Amino acid sequence: MEKAKIKRILATDCGSTTTKAILIEKRGDEYRLQTRGEAPTTVEAPFEDVTKGVLNSVMEVEELSKTALLKGETILKRERETEQGSDVYISTSSAGGGLQMMVAGVVVTMTAESAARAALGAGAIVMDAIASNDGRLPHEKIERIRTLRPDMILLSGGIDGGTISHVVELAELIAAADPKPRFGVGYDLPVIYAGNVGARDHVLKTLKEKSDLVIVENIRPVLERENLQPARHKIHDLFMEHVMAHAPGYKKLMDWTDVPIMPTPGAVGLLIENIGKSERIAVLGVDIGGATTDIFSVFKESAAEGAQPVFNRTVSANLGMSYSISNVLAEAGEANILRWVPFEMPAAEVRNRIRNKMIRPTTIPATLEELKLEQAIAREALRLALEHHRSMAVGLKGVQQSRTISDAFAQSRSGETLVDMMALNLVVGSGGALSHAPRRVQAAMMLMDAFQPEGVTRLTVDSIFMMPHLGVLTEVHPEAAREVFEKDCLIHLGTCIAPVGAAKQGQKAVRVTVTRSDGQKFEAAGSVGDITQLPLEVGETARAVVRPEKGLDVGAGPGREFETTVHGGLSGIIIDCRGRPLALPDSDKKRIESLAKWATQLDAYPA
Repeated sequence: MEKAKIKRILATDCGSTTTKAILIEKRGDEYRLQTRGEAPTTVEAPFEDVTKGVLNSVMEVEELSKTALLKGETILKRERETEQGSDVYISTSSAGGGLQMMVAGVVVTMTAESAARAALGAGAIVMDAIASNDGRLPHEKIERIRTLRPDMILLSGGIDGGTISHVVELAELIAAADPKPRFGVGYDLPVIYAGNVGARDHVLKTLKEKSDLVIVENIRPVLERENLQPARHKIHDLFMEHVMAHAPGYKKLMDWTDVPIMPTPGAVGLLIENIGKSERIAVLGVDIGGATTDIFSVFKESAAEGAQPVFNRTVSANLGMSYSISNVLAEAGEANILRWVPFEMPAAEVRNRIRNKMIRPTTIPATLEELKLEQAIAREALRLALEHHRSMAVGLKGVQQSRTISDAFAQSRSGETLVDMMALNLVVGSGGALSHAPRRVQAAMMLMDAFQPEGVTRLTVDSIFMMPHLGVLTEVHPEAAREVFEKDCLIHLGTCIAPVGAAKQGQKAVRVTVTRSDGQKFEAAGSVGDITQLPLEVGETARAVVRPEKGLDVGAGPGREFETTVHGGLSGIIIDCRGRPLALPDSDKKRIESLAKWATQLDAYPA
């Protein structure tokens, strides 16, 4: 259908526990969210048909919108002579555990890492990465492939014209393991080969009898360049043809949708990637769930003029706020969680409360004390997920770079992280801990404490987690997706101004002058160790002149004045002078006093 004729869009996201439906309509000249419904996902027994949950969630939207969207047990498509039904129906899915993949490459830090980036960018959870030099014996690798039972395997290795023997060895390991897919009986596991073109015939001979082999362009045709898109597109295709086609009820759902079903994280990633590349800004998105925490980013490959933006996604599959909450405790440690708790609590009690949450994953905090503890855990889950993301979002390893004096400071060296918090323009948070915080300023505090943005950064959260729906909508109508994202999806928390550098406690750190569009001026000075706020409403933009003290940097260099546009929000402009990196006092008494002071300065909790 022509984009101009699309008036009503129905979208669903089949999650692991809940199926969410939204209705978007064109009102006047703009597309806006009309209503939303949800129902339990029905991919498991006793229903074993995902469409039941889809129909239930759409039924709720139908009742709330007073618009007929169903015809019996199917989605009603709008006809010219009636106002009922939808013009477009689209869906995403992470039901049944989402897309689970294994990747293989010759060198752990080169082709195996490139393969992992391709799979993660397509919305998969990477269960393991097998490499020729990973230190495991052949029988251990075969056992690992056999027991994990991935949905598909991505095999890469060797630049074009490079090694053949190592790639063939990896193919032989997969053939020897003869892995069986999670869903479906009697069909072959999909294997995507995206390696050295010279090894294609050998790989074909080795794997064609044992798997459903597909060959695409090499992920690393030369050391200096990654070519991830062909592999990502093929992963999406095979996700539809194999994984979804054999999951209960998906065949029917695929017949209803107007574009292919997309893995939920892949859709969110597509939306974040489009925002970063279309607005030419650095974006960091996070989805903190019950079992996993996904981080998406778009940063330039270097600071050099004309450098290309690079999209990365990582899944911290063991960091979440319910099913995986004990893993956050194990990885962060009691001391790191307790440092964010603004009252005294024995370590044993923290451990017990976290274990209780894990065995009762659907419970939510019932008291203010429980809420503060849960938000302390969320800070650590976010911090650890960002560390994981930094280690994966890197310049290409194994590349020899010839550089002149002029670009020595501009180019990112191979293996260095692309995540530059000073260059970051926008943070988008989603997931229960952030989207459902009782006060929006609590979400802003969690993002500031965990990510420690530097310079000037916009903070936002997804209001009702509709980013997956809007991500797949970009495939159909990017303008509508963008409009709804800006006006209905994002909750604008405000702009964080954070100087970087060391200064003595209590000294003046920065002076900020804000000039609104009507000419009205506001001014505030931030002292080291304090948080200060300036008012600026949601939807307002203003010019800000930031004057840091000597030795402190807000984006123009130490001690240099920085002028920029700032965006308003529910928390206005937050001047965070606690220091970067943020260091909490060692003494428990002083630490609790500091946390209480900052919460009071932002009015984060009821008195």
